[in-house]
Amino acid sequence: MNHLEHALRIARHTDTGQLRTRNEDAIASDASIGLAVLADGMGGYNAGDVASQMATLTITAELISGFNRAHQSGKQVDSEQASSLMSDAVHAANIAIYQVANEQEQCEGMGTTLVLSLFVDNRVVIGHIGDSRAYVLRNDQLKQLTNDHSLLQEQIDSGLITLEQAKLATYKNFVTKALGVDPVTDLEINTHNVEVGDLYLLCSDGLTDMLEPYEIETTLIEGQDDLESLANTLIRKANQRGGKDNISVILISVVEEFPLSKPNWLQSLIKKVVDKG
Repeated sequence: MNHLEHALRIARHTDTGQLRTRNEDAIASDASIGLAVLADGMGGYNAGDVASQMATLTITAELISGFNRAHQSGKQVDSEQASSLMSDAVHAANIAIYQVANEQEQCEGMGTTLVLSLFVDNRVVIGHIGDSRAYVLRNDQLKQLTNDHSLLQEQIDSGLITLEQAKLATYKNFVTKALGVDPVTDLEINTHNVEVGDLYLLCSDGLTDMLEPYEIETTLIEGQDDLESLANTLIRKANQRGGKDNISVILISVVEEFPLSKPNWLQSLIKKVVDKG
């Protein structure tokens, strides 16, 4: 039995926003392997939605088959193996998008940002490329878990501009890395410990460009009991601010621990020892 589906609650929602005619964001999740994935497409003649859909579909399919292969061979996937499976899946998606972008004229120059999470063994493995973000709300405090791969973030990191100046920058959305634009992808992966009560948020810049971190924090604190309506509230607030871009959010609430279960032979050995005692 998979206890992950009992340990996690997931809600996801995407919206075209107020100004765009198409939604070039794509989102997917699969609670059975603790997966959430969000992509924000760009480039080509409206081919951004092709890139983002290809990313979420390929990554989801690759990860499900990777987990299935592991389980069939009697192996349990720990956080290190999850990182490796994630890396392989994203690499496969990158190749697929890159090939289509180079073969189909109307898809030339397309790519996508990416943020994805795998929850395994009381940890979360988070991968990202570009400026789609992951956050965690823990003890009513919001913490950003990803660092944007963007020109703006590079300038902030190097001290060229302050955070206040960054708010006024006109090139907010210029990303320095994206999926599908180069033959080799540069995925950043980090693993974090998970606590019961954590609320994770994956989102596209359509949310974070419209709402300040403290506004996201307050909204999450107030609405964390009902994830579906919380996802809708975040999107509504971004739209009320102008909704200049597509807006996507995935919320993952951790309601139980999800350690890797002990192998059966070990459990029977322990039972024998305990019974004898």
